[in-house]
Amino acid sequence: MKVFCGRANPTTGSMEWLEEDEHYDYHQEIARSSYADMLHDKDRNIKYYQGIRAAVSRVKDRGQKALVLDIGTGTGLLSMMAVAAGADFCYAIEVFKPMADAAVKIVEKNGFSHKIKVINKHSTEVTVGPDGDMPCRANILITELFDTELIGEGALPSYEHAHRHLVQENCEAVPHRATVYAQLVESRRMWSWNKLFPIRVQTSIGEQVIIPPSELERCPGAPSVCDIQLNQVSPTDFTVLSDVLPMFSVDFSKQVSSSAACHSRQFEPLASGQAQVVLSWWDIEMDPEGKTKCTMAPFWAHSDPQELQWRDHWMQCVYFLPREEPISQGSALCLVAHHDDYCVWYSLHRTSPKGNEKVHPVRPVCDCQAHLLWNRPRFGEINDQERTDQYVQALRMVLKPDSVCLCVSDGSLLSMLAHYLGAEQVFTIESSATSHRLMKKIFKTNHLEDKINVIEKRPELLTSADLESKKVSLLLGEPFFTTSLLPWHNLYFWYVRTAVDQHLEPGAVVMPQAASLHAVVVEFRDLWRIRSPCGDCEGFDVHIMDDMIKQALDFRESREAEPHPLWEYPCRSLAEPRQILTFDFRQPVPRQPLRAEGSIELRRPGRSHGAVLWMEYHLTPDSTISTGLLKPAEDKGDCRWNPHCKQAVYFFNPTPDLRTPPGSPQTVSYTVEFHPCSGEVTMDFTLSDSLGAGC
Repeated sequence: MKVFCGRANPTTGSMEWLEEDEHYDYHQEIARSSYADMLHDKDRNIKYYQGIRAAVSRVKDRGQKALVLDIGTGTGLLSMMAVAAGADFCYAIEVFKPMADAAVKIVEKNGFSHKIKVINKHSTEVTVGPDGDMPCRANILITELFDTELIGEGALPSYEHAHRHLVQENCEAVPHRATVYAQLVESRRMWSWNKLFPIRVQTSIGEQVIIPPSELERCPGAPSVCDIQLNQVSPTDFTVLSDVLPMFSVDFSKQVSSSAACHSRQFEPLASGQAQVVLSWWDIEMDPEGKTKCTMAPFWAHSDPQELQWRDHWMQCVYFLPREEPISQGSALCLVAHHDDYCVWYSLHRTSPKGNEKVHPVRPVCDCQAHLLWNRPRFGEINDQERTDQYVQALRMVLKPDSVCLCVSDGSLLSMLAHYLGAEQVFTIESSATSHRLMKKIFKTNHLEDKINVIEKRPELLTSADLESKKVSLLLGEPFFTTSLLPWHNLYFWYVRTAVDQHLEPGAVVMPQAASLHAVVVEFRDLWRIRSPCGDCEGFDVHIMDDMIKQALDFRESREAEPHPLWEYPCRSLAEPRQILTFDFRQPVPRQPLRAEGSIELRRPGRSHGAVLWMEYHLTPDSTISTGLLKPAEDKGDCRWNPHCKQAVYFFNPTPDLRTPPGSPQTVSYTVEFHPCSGEVTMDFTLSDSLGAGC
């Protein structure tokens, strides 16, 4: 059966109704899931297995039957581990129906159907009793309900309900305990992801400084956690101000509360500095004695950095304090971790909260608009002074004293640069109420409210009256639009340029004047795992899961690229970067597709995991901004990526793990096509033979 789905096209800006398979959302969920990553997480799997074996043994030693409740069973892996360890019966709960159906098949394939019952419900809907889903309460509780923040997937409410209704008092739990850790640091780089810094503009009459509104200074920021691969942040990018502090623990074998709480920890700063950021992670102990531990600690806090396990389903957290505070070495402070049922946040105090005193019980919420419009990478991009200087240099080349400028980008400061550099009149389009209010605040703070005209409407609806009957001589864009997910989605600028063509004077300058799409074939150090088949996991056959993911990918995603911030995922280029397509913004969007075919010769040995694609914007003939590679790859092929943008990754179909033999060149053929009607970029990359691909 087919259904109609409405969506806003991020490239053309139009609203579309597409006919999709009724299971489209299921396919999307599975294709972009972390199931493969979890199955490849050997450290996690081994330690869960050890903890399960020990829990089953403890119950058996008491002369009891081992009855297991597995909440969020996924593939059924942990339930199968329990049965293999001697459990008498398992109740495996999975709310996502396609996953529950797969678990039934996987359990049957491995010969455990007689001891595992898969229940397709949310755990809070499971019933206990003679006519219920479970005849009696379980005495072993196994779960994997955690995200990078530990509690963000609703672990606390699920545990709370399970202890009240589904498991026996003093049951065994795997994991047995979780502990959340924090470390206070000063980091200009990470702080730039949360606050707007003063931005310097060199003009003919001296330096101008764009200052942020006081509301941005006071705003606590976005409430959502910033989860990243913290191991990829250089130690030179932050200064440690505290030891690693254990903030709070949760004992999963006892009644758990999902009520809001705060936990304080006194410490003496290791150094003086500006307290800005809290780095946080957790570990889980699989047994009451804490002998078997699975930790998310970054390398500098890991007990054995050589044994560091890469994983993408659990990373580390960056939390921003409501405001930066100067602290002095040796002067005692108190760090407070707050949480409700789903979120964690931190605050810093000079003294410890007394008794049950509540400190900031309500989680911080953005009240300045900026964190609603700009995500963290965007804050970093705007605060990048070198990038700003490059736009200033390009603007100097194209601006004239009588220039009438129209700026089209979401929440961009380009209009301010144009004004400071001498444009006669500047208009900027802010199509959302949020961006309109924010830019008004910024202009007012910098005394430009009567210098820059803000137009709140979609660019396609622009009228001559909006421009005060003037013709535009300079059309500006970074380009950046909040609806963009993939690099080429910002080609929306080209569609805007086409829509406002009637408002441009003859010979008007467009900046950037063009864009180009680039690609390079790479070998990932670790990211390949998220799309690689597992086959066998700790002795259990999970091929059915592999087939399920492949089917979901073949449904739609296999012909599409997916966005990833590659500064977090090291890779090596196996070939020279290739310019694939060029888009000339000086001309309207063409009616005919743009198509490129060719082949890329692999010049370095390695596993060809996929192609990375990105856009480069040519501001002027001599100035280019890259959203991908920032410089040519080094001798070994190591890539340095733009940290403010996500690049597009097209994973090759997995094949046997073989390395390209030296002296045996391989090639990757490609076909890439830009479709003007839909704004889509379709692509296909094919290895010349199986030798270059693999995992």
